[in-house]
Amino acid sequence: MNRHAAKTFVSIGLLIGGIGLNPSFQVTCFAQTPDTASPSSASVHGSKSGPKLSKAQKIALAMSAGPAEITKNATLADMTEMSGGPPKELRAGTNGWVCYAVVNQPMCLDKEWQKWAAAWMSKSPLQIEGTGIAYMLKGDNGASNTDPYATAATASNEWVVSPAHLMLLLPDAKMLDAYPTDPKNGGPWVMWKGTPYAHIMVPVSATRPATMQSK
Repeated sequence: MNRHAAKTFVSIGLLIGGIGLNPSFQVTCFAQTPDTASPSSASVHGSKSGPKLSKAQKIALAMSAGPAEITKNATLADMTEMSGGPPKELRAGTNGWVCYAVVNQPMCLDKEWQKWAAAWMSKSPLQIEGTGIAYMLKGDNGASNTDPYATAATASNEWVVSPAHLMLLLPDAKMLDAYPTDPKNGGPWVMWKGTPYAHIMVPVSATRPATMQSK
């Protein structure tokens, strides 16, 4: 789950139940940008300001975050031009996922990850009830591997920039013990282990659909 360099804040409406962006259920998540040092409106995991995109471009950006079978029925939300309120819905969905158009690093969150985001922002307890999946197939701009609230790299916080990846939440924290914490191990690793917000980062290459052959 990525960061930039200095905190900025934005309210985002998280979809519950695939029925559209719900303004009554909002969390204030933060991203960081290298050119700000105080809270202001910005997109989560995005820069404070980005290029102006057409609605079609924003939809394409949001849909680039995850697999087509998920994004085609997901709610799509615009976080390229945040103004302090919840993101604007680009398209209603039916499968419970929300895919956000964020400049350079779009993301798709399932219901468990939407709960995670609310708990992480408020530093509140988190109860994962099933496997949670999030996609960032365009990668991210960097985060501490050890500190969920770090805003910049230090000598000891293991700042890592991740390529295309998906992220997993597991209902039993003990299951995380089967995975390393080293981002350089060549496969999945646990980020923020020992915190309530620990999750598995799974790097992926450019995705291609599987093919099947007949005998």
